[in-house]
Parts: sequence; structure tokens; C-alpha cells
Amino acid sequence: MKNQNLKIKIALYLNYFVFAILLNSVGTVILKVQQNFDVTKSQASVLEGFKDLPIAICSFLVASFLPKFGIKKSMLTALLLVTCMCFIITQANEFWYFKLLFATIGVSFALIKISVFTSIGLVTNSDKEHSSMMGFLEGFFMIGVLAGNLLFTFFMEDHNPKSTAWLNVYCILGGLSLVSLLFLLFTPLDEKEAKIEGDSLTNDLKNSLKLFNSQKVLLFLLCAFLFVLVEQSFQTWTPTFYKEVLKLPTSMSIQAGAVLAGAFALGRFLSGYFSKKFTWIYVVAFCIIGFSISILLVLPLTHSDYNMDNKTWLNSPLVVYLFPLMGVFLAPIYPSINSTILASIPKYLQSSMSGLIVVFSAIGGTVGSILTGFVFQNFSGQNAFYLSLIPLSLLLLAVIRMYKIKTK
Repeated sequence: MKNQNLKIKIALYLNYFVFAILLNSVGTVILKVQQNFDVTKSQASVLEGFKDLPIAICSFLVASFLPKFGIKKSMLTALLLVTCMCFIITQANEFWYFKLLFATIGVSFALIKISVFTSIGLVTNSDKEHSSMMGFLEGFFMIGVLAGNLLFTFFMEDHNPKSTAWLNVYCILGGLSLVSLLFLLFTPLDEKEAKIEGDSLTNDLKNSLKLFNSQKVLLFLLCAFLFVLVEQSFQTWTPTFYKEVLKLPTSMSIQAGAVLAGAFALGRFLSGYFSKKFTWIYVVAFCIIGFSISILLVLPLTHSDYNMDNKTWLNSPLVVYLFPLMGVFLAPIYPSINSTILASIPKYLQSSMSGLIVVFSAIGGTVGSILTGFVFQNFSGQNAFYLSLIPLSLLLLAVIRMYKIKTK
């Protein structure tokens, strides 16, 4: 049994790694389509919506029924879809190709994320083990984001911004997705605990709707929305911020996204460790306050007039390094609150709860990215990120309230 659990855990990590690269390539793609297809920031920002809205819609429609269709089948279907789309996108010569790409990634990720979150409950045996695996899984996700950003930079041509050579990276991503598909295909997964035998689809839906009767669940969904609103705005717009505000080369701007992802990975691996030592509310509150303070300390430094000619990572000003490192504070929040709510409900409801997590996260990501893009274009990059202090304040109030209800 332990060996089987190890194999499925590896499969979950691998799936998350693949989709980390695909999902978070949106920041790089937003920067590149502005250069290759002469679209505005506001036009480019809709790619976040083409990614997140299919995630939300698909999650809402399939979450309750996914255990009946099959968790493993769902993941295989998702991997097959993105494998095909990755090879198609290498021929892209118009902006609409990227809308189709991210719509496909969105639908596929909805299937993957619900399946992965549900599977964690099947392969762990305690709340702390659940929380720890959630933290490490989300940390591995950020390793994927980091690897993806670095991978894209190898295909960038700073001397030729109009070059489409960067599209060849999707051949590699298609191959990686295919490897993940084949590994999962030959990995067994016992799904019995994720469903109630003999229950009808109507009863599955009724059980899911009962989740909305819980004030704890509603508060959690608000937390998920607010957190992803902040997280996605930073992840998506960091490359553009570095390119247009700090005036760094395109390759360095994308690498900044990799540094941010590395900071996220470190923060989430640390959350996997500290969740075994401390109550989740202390970890989350510390991170929200720490991130808010870092915004107030770091963003003023970006207003300085730096000479960025011929700059590299070895001779850039301090702010170039400090900005992405703020991600260490932001990273542990999401896995901590996700694990808290999932571990507190029966396993047969975890698929439905995972679906709600994905829906509200996707909506938050879309709102955050579009709002940030609008403020960025009409005011400044600094104002766009200062704006995140509002949802962060609301998030702190919501998690404190959720903790009080849970302890009762």
C-alpha cells in the first residue's frame, strides 16, 4: 500500500509540475504577444480570463460528478488535451491561438486540480500529514513555475523582440505532458473513499450544495478569492513590471518571474514544515502581515531613476532582487487555508469542495489580473501593486473569523 501511495504521489507531483509551467506561462505570453502581435496591455490581460474562466466553469460543472467519472480518467483526459494543444501552438501566427491555448489549459487544469486535491485525502492519514503534503505539493508547483520561466528565457532573442522562436518551447512542454500522461496511465489509484457507492448524481449534487450552508466554507471561499486575486496579479504582471518600470531586458524580466516562483517555492516548502509545528492561523497571519509590510518597504524603491543599460543579475540595484523575494511571505497562505478546509470535511465531499476552491480561485485570478492590467496601463505599475493592500487587509479579517468559527 505504501509503495502504491508513493507512485501516485509522484504522479500528482509530476502533473502539478507540468501544469505549473503551462498556467504560469501567461505572464510571459502577455509580455510577448504585446511585442509579436501589437496588442495593448488591456487586450493582452484577457488571456488571464481565457485561462481562469474555463477553470471556473469546468470546475463548477464537473466537481460533484468527477469521482463517478473517475479521478484517474479525469487527469488522463486533461493531460491528453494539453499535449495536443502544445504541439498546435507552435504554429501560432495570430493572437486568437493563445486564447484557445489558455482556454484548453484552463479546462484541463480544472480536471487536474480537483483530482489532485481529492487524491491527497486518499493517500494521507491525518490532518497534519494532509497539510504537510499540500504545502509540499504547492511548493513543487512553484518549482514548476520557476523552471518554466527559465525554460522560456532560453528561447528569447533580446536583440529581436519580434522573433517567434520562443514558441518552440511548447514542443518541450508537449513532450513533458506526454511523459506525465504515460506515467499516470500505469499507476494504480484506489478511488473508493472518494465516492459513495450507489449514490445518484442528484444526491451528489445535493451533498455539494450543502457546503454552502456552512459559514466556515463561505468564509474560506472568500479567502481563496482574495488570496488568488493578489497572487495572480503579482505572478502575471511581474515580467511586464520589470520590463516597463525597471527598464530591464526581456529575458531578465522573465527571469524575474522565475525568481518570484523560486521565492514562492521556498515559502511553500517552509509551510509544509511549519504546518507540523504551528497552528495554521499563526502561519497565515504572519505571512499576510509580513507581505503587506514588504510591499510598503520595497515598492518605494522602484520609483528611483536607475540606469539599467547593460544590466545583468550581477550588477543590478537591490530592488531588482528584493521585489520577487516578497513571494516568500505570500506563498504559504494558499496551501495552509486549503488544507484546513479540506481536512475538516468528509472525503466524499472533498471533490466538491476542491471544485469550489478552483472556481473561486479562478475568479479571483481573473479579477486580479485584469484590475492590475487596467491600473498598470492607466496609472502606474507601483499603484497597481499598492492596490493589493486592500484585499490583503480583508483576507486577514476573513481568516481570523474563519479560525474562530472552526475552533468553536
